Amino acid sequence: MNVIASRSQLRASFFRWALFTVPLIVLLGFVAGQLGSPNTLWFQSLVKPDIFPPPAAFGIVWSILYVMIGIALALVCSSWGARGRGVAIGIFAGHFLFNLAWTPVFFGNQNIEGGLIVIAIVLLTLLAVIVAFWKVRKLAALLLLPYLAWVGFATLLNYEFLEANPDGGQSIPSNATQRIQL
Repeated sequence: MNVIASRSQLRASFFRWALFTVPLIVLLGFVAGQLGSPNTLWFQSLVKPDIFPPPAAFGIVWSILYVMIGIALALVCSSWGARGRGVAIGIFAGHFLFNLAWTPVFFGNQNIEGGLIVIAIVLLTLLAVIVAFWKVRKLAALLLLPYLAWVGFATLLNYEFLEANPDGGQSIPSNATQRIQL
């Protein structure tokens, strides 16, 4: 028996997927964020590029983006029978692993150059995700465009950090003390 799902069945499938994907993406982003922090002596000692936004902006922007990413993923996951659905989900999974790896590489390993390599891979794989999502659900691909803009900015920012700190910030001794002159 060949029966096309009703609009309410499709909507219910999307909401079920969204109840899973949105919290999962937000949680994974939060966990990855705990694997490194800008609140270290190393990061505080780096020369900040002129385009460096206020630190509070990162948490706000990433929270909004992770919700949008979760919704986009739910749209694709709920598109049962759509051509390219499995491929799109697979490309997304690979891409998102690189997204999650950036914080531990940049902040955790204090590796600006490694962070730049990872964020460049995030940018390139995100383009592949958008193309794959477009083939399944155009709205899902469109929801990723603000994410693409932010990753493009983050790539530029990472590059600017490398340019401003060619030694990688490694000139700061790990047992540095602060001297106060009275």
